[in-house]
Amino acid sequence: MTNRRIMFLPSIAVLFISAIALAGLHADSISDRAKALQKSALVVDTHDDTPQRMLWDKFDLAHRDPRGHVDIPRMRDANLGAIFFSIWVPSKVTGHVAVERALNQIDAVREQTRKHPKDLVLATTAAEVRSARAKGKIAVLMGVEGGHMIDDNLFNLRRFAALGVRYLTLTHFLNNDWADSSTDKPAHNGLTDFGKDVVRELNRLGVIVDISHVSDKTFYDVLAMTKAPVFASHSSCRAICNHPRNMSDDMLRALAKNGGVIQINFHYTFLSQEALDATRALGKEVTKVDEEVEKLCGENEACSVIEGERRAREMMLAGNVPKVSWEKIIEHIDHAVKIAGVDHVGLGSDFDGAVMPFGMEDVSKLPQITEALLRKGYSEKDIEKILGGNTLRVLAEVERVSRELQKAGAK
Repeated sequence: MTNRRIMFLPSIAVLFISAIALAGLHADSISDRAKALQKSALVVDTHDDTPQRMLWDKFDLAHRDPRGHVDIPRMRDANLGAIFFSIWVPSKVTGHVAVERALNQIDAVREQTRKHPKDLVLATTAAEVRSARAKGKIAVLMGVEGGHMIDDNLFNLRRFAALGVRYLTLTHFLNNDWADSSTDKPAHNGLTDFGKDVVRELNRLGVIVDISHVSDKTFYDVLAMTKAPVFASHSSCRAICNHPRNMSDDMLRALAKNGGVIQINFHYTFLSQEALDATRALGKEVTKVDEEVEKLCGENEACSVIEGERRAREMMLAGNVPKVSWEKIIEHIDHAVKIAGVDHVGLGSDFDGAVMPFGMEDVSKLPQITEALLRKGYSEKDIEKILGGNTLRVLAEVERVSRELQKAGAK
């Protein structure tokens, strides 16, 4: 008996070691598949606030920078295929000043594509994005984040479209004169008549209607008006984190019915209910930090974002706010897929405009999302949709609707 036991033990050891080796091979296989998929997929990020750095800091995308989230070297690290740069002016800045500042940012983005033609190319259509990818370049698109920047004038909307803007976020944190924001007291019960004209004109121009930041009533008014799919360029799921900037499950279902896409936002208090609650509970302390940042940075919005993120991370590291990990992004993606369907989810990071969770410090970290989704059992085809395919479908459909409307209008 004793001898048989001694003879049997090495066999168990061999099997155990073999199992560990096979597990290691399996893990490596998923990692290798993720790298290959990241390389072959057309990855699109629909919301990046880097133009603020271009405007205020004269930032050049060509150089890898220890600050901020986006530059050409790090976009290359992520194998990013297309990026929507956000043209943003604070809601409190209105009138011709807002228009001029928006135009200055548009010019700064276009100038970056002119200076770096080996890496960047301005794109305005889904076909141009795919063409850029085929040539080994990063497609640069633009979205205007806040309808206040058109100064209640459709002429300005047409100007922006002619310069290459391909989405308009109808509101920002405050209401404008024709639409209610999700983070302001309702003033219009959704869209006004002029707001409905804006939606019609966006459809005609082939510019995506972006419903991030809008109130729930504005969202449903948009869906009742639009003839083309819409998207949320940078919003997450309210069922996981109950912030008014996020979308409810009913909104997700309605968005899917419209053919649109929710692009998941990476901002820490849009991802984590615990972080949101803790930040709200801090109250005056957060207000004090905001005032200190404003005093330090003045009107320099790029400085405000960088300094604000640094201080928010300090609060998380000190334990004043729960530390938010990048895996929360996967939780939101997974929830949105379960509710809206895999054809209606994408990525809208808010890089250079928000506080990133730990582990997603900049654009170079995007490949982690691909590997995480593979490990959750997502197919490569579905991951390609989430990484960018769904966004390109919406862009192409908006273009098709525009052609039809313009053709009908010409008769």
